[in-house]
Amino acid sequence: MVSLLLLATLAAVPVDAFLTQSPPSRLLANSRPHITSSSNPIVVGLSEASFKSSSRRRVLCMEGEGDQDDESPDDESPDADGDVDESGETSATSDDDDASAVKTINTYKSGLSPRRNYQYEPRPGSTSPKRIDVTMKFGGSSLANAERVDHVANLIKDRINPPATLEDGSPNEETPVRPRAVICSAMGKTTNSLLSSGEMALEGRVDVEALRTLHTTAMKEFDLPQRTQDEVMCLLDECEDMLNGVRLIQELSPKSLDQLVSYGERCSVRIMAARLNQIGVPAQAFDAWDVGVFTDENYGDAKLLPTTIDTIRDKFMSRIDPNVVAVVTGFIGHNRKNKITTLGRGGSDLTATAIGAALKVDEIQVWKDVDGILTADPRLVENAVPVSHVSYDEASELAYFGAQVLHPIAMQPALKADIPVRVKNSYNPSAPGTVIDKVGNPDRMVTAITCKKKITLMDIHSLQMLGAYGFLGAVFGDFEKHKLSVDVLASSEVSISVTLDKKQPEADIELLCEDLKQIAEVELHTGRAILTLIADVGRSSDVLATVFRSFSAHGIKVEMMSQGASKVNISFIVKEDQIDDAILKLHQCFFEDRCDVGMIESGSLIV
Repeated sequence: MVSLLLLATLAAVPVDAFLTQSPPSRLLANSRPHITSSSNPIVVGLSEASFKSSSRRRVLCMEGEGDQDDESPDDESPDADGDVDESGETSATSDDDDASAVKTINTYKSGLSPRRNYQYEPRPGSTSPKRIDVTMKFGGSSLANAERVDHVANLIKDRINPPATLEDGSPNEETPVRPRAVICSAMGKTTNSLLSSGEMALEGRVDVEALRTLHTTAMKEFDLPQRTQDEVMCLLDECEDMLNGVRLIQELSPKSLDQLVSYGERCSVRIMAARLNQIGVPAQAFDAWDVGVFTDENYGDAKLLPTTIDTIRDKFMSRIDPNVVAVVTGFIGHNRKNKITTLGRGGSDLTATAIGAALKVDEIQVWKDVDGILTADPRLVENAVPVSHVSYDEASELAYFGAQVLHPIAMQPALKADIPVRVKNSYNPSAPGTVIDKVGNPDRMVTAITCKKKITLMDIHSLQMLGAYGFLGAVFGDFEKHKLSVDVLASSEVSISVTLDKKQPEADIELLCEDLKQIAEVELHTGRAILTLIADVGRSSDVLATVFRSFSAHGIKVEMMSQGASKVNISFIVKEDQIDDAILKLHQCFFEDRCDVGMIESGSLIV
């Protein structure tokens, strides 16, 4: 029994010996040997000798072999607790022993100080404010290989104890942080590799050597503890076994696909936690369901259960020392049946904001490969610059219309909890990044410019419906019938113009047109693009005056415009071959102080 073994270990070690240990060597609140990735065995309350004497217990990485108390909230199976002897009867004596041992351990833990601080000591004369609690999320590009994993581990360490000076020698007044959780995506392109491996398995081939090489190279380069290597290799073996199953039965269901892609995150967090422990930051790896991330049954695009925030809070309070970095898998969770699900687009960001909201941290940090949210796509606009503050509404509009920002769904937990989200660059940690909160920067006329390409414009016109009710209802009834969604809409008494993006199947659009032709004339215009200004609609007269002066001067024709519903968004439909020029000209006007047609501000022309 784990708890009895743990109690025996505690009894053999004087209390003072624990209290004089440095933080990475003390007993953590969560003493579960089978899920830790610590490089120091005493972190989980078992000495190296204890491991050897117990014949080095098997790594429990197989799905369904987790802790008994990690079951979903709705699981009420009668055999969820207790041990079963050979006769099939539950051993009440063992349960009583376990309960007594757990009670004794909890009593001991309650005497320990919960406020260890990673040995954080304010620098003499420093004016930095007191450290803040954060969650930190790192995506695949930030964890591309062993070098990047090491960089991120040291980045986390430096955020806990910021260096006294910056690279240029100037004083560093960065606010120290206490990472309550670090959420990791799969390393590099692992998710794409797993998806490709699934397709290959359906074709009769199984090959995971590239995945093995990526992860084993990192482990060997860091010389990680054998226990961590065993856990990761066990996961990769299980992944290969699963692919062989796919090869044999020639089927890869959404449920199986979710389990397949989960191996990337599950390997990643174990490597990251072990590396953090090596460099002196106490850390422990967790699969998301171990910290309370539960979802519905919608494989491939699961939604968090309404109770998930509370479940996460309870798990952290009862199991995780607040001064130990919980390294948690992003993107995945468990449904009510304890089966793995994925959270869809922006899933890792959603994991980070949900945990941040549950723990009521001071700030949620999302680390990407750009210096925050930029005024335009830097691949097109060389002079694009970071935006210091945006509102949740502005960030949602930017994400919807193509900017690489947090997905609107991922921002919902932070918005409800009123916790700011900071987007930072893991390749340039000193950059301040962009803060997303409820306020943004109300003094700006335009915040950013973004676009969506490969758009189809649909014009629907019917003079017969003049003065008659039900026209809009009939039109959108047909859209609902064919399950087609609209990006931008503009309407009048007898006509409607809408845009459809490239994700909409052409066959479904053709069927929609056939139905609509029974009540209206329909015209389709392909090769269009949506140019969106995230702007203060209260100053829309000045914004539009500047936009149309520029468009008129450069021969850019606007075929449709939409403004007003969101209060932060003005959208224009133009031909796709003009979109790049339009963005470059407007960026010069609103952000580079070199508008060739002059700016309109408060009704006055400023040249």
